[in-house]
Amino acid sequence: MPDRHSRRRDALRQTVATDGCGAILVSTVVNVGYLTGFSGDSTALIVMADRDLAVSDFRYAEQLQNECPDVPTHIRPVNQKLWAAVADAVGKLGIGNLAFEANGMFVSDHDTMRAALPGVATRGVIGRVEALRAIKDEEEIATIRRAILAAERAFAMFRAGLRLDESEIDAADGMEHYLRRCGSSAAAFEPIVAAGPGSALPHARPAAAGRIGDSDFLLVDWGAIVEGYRSDLTRMLVTAKVGTEFARVYRAVLAAQERAIATIRPGARASEVDAVARAAIDEAGFGGLFGHGLGHGIGLAIHESPWLRPDSDDVLRPGMVLTVEPGIYRTGWGGIRIEDDVLVTPDGAEILTSVPKAIETLSPY
Repeated sequence: MPDRHSRRRDALRQTVATDGCGAILVSTVVNVGYLTGFSGDSTALIVMADRDLAVSDFRYAEQLQNECPDVPTHIRPVNQKLWAAVADAVGKLGIGNLAFEANGMFVSDHDTMRAALPGVATRGVIGRVEALRAIKDEEEIATIRRAILAAERAFAMFRAGLRLDESEIDAADGMEHYLRRCGSSAAAFEPIVAAGPGSALPHARPAAAGRIGDSDFLLVDWGAIVEGYRSDLTRMLVTAKVGTEFARVYRAVLAAQERAIATIRPGARASEVDAVARAAIDEAGFGGLFGHGLGHGIGLAIHESPWLRPDSDDVLRPGMVLTVEPGIYRTGWGGIRIEDDVLVTPDGAEILTSVPKAIETLSPY
């Protein structure tokens, strides 16, 4: 029986045929890994109608044999660059029409390859492998659950160890340490720890100056990596009692998130789910203060298809795992964002994350 990686390559072959090409060149690291199980880099994969070929170099020859023994390899000599080696392989395979990942090559690399293939037509395509990655199989979903569990355990340690006299960057460094202690191979992205006014920046960089305790509340955005798959969560903490204005904004964000999650189901348009959250925030009197998309898919990358945003054409399908993260951001005051990871099920949605978010649970002290 074909393994999961060969099944993925077979699914990609169907899109190659639809594109009217003889082969597709896959060059983004995450997509090569998804299709083969290879965990290295500096390697391109050629997927044809009846065969596959990985083009790499001496450093990865043995690793390729160990991780994806069913994929033939072309190991380039030390004095030849990758794209010249790819061109050699394409020429020897007799490919006349080659699709390539338009977002996976520099223009200069494409030019190098094209110059060596004067008789080959090339066509840039986008999203072919990403569309396959958007639907997770049971094994992928189980791994994402483990990544979520690692992140949740790390957050419990983070809360227990949080000190009012430490800086944002000290707290963020602590989160990375806790993530590794809890089974994550690394942080899924640089953790965001932003206090008070700094939290008005959706992608705030933790500051080295100042004390967390000088602000009334704290935004924490973090995630774990387990076997290459990622989790992504955001929670708010309060350093003193919950203020009236904080409570008003927090409840608006939480209501927007709950309404949006309630609309997630197979066949729902991603843009419509985004619109539900945006309307709830507008109704609460905070129109114009939610300036980013509602969420995104997670998996081997921290941001991948589907995209919950106003201009998205994505339609939700069972097996998609995505974040739902509305926020309200007010310059000079701060921002509040609540983020959970959600699985699209055959009959609706399952919230995979379980860190409490009721307003009464936000104080770590």
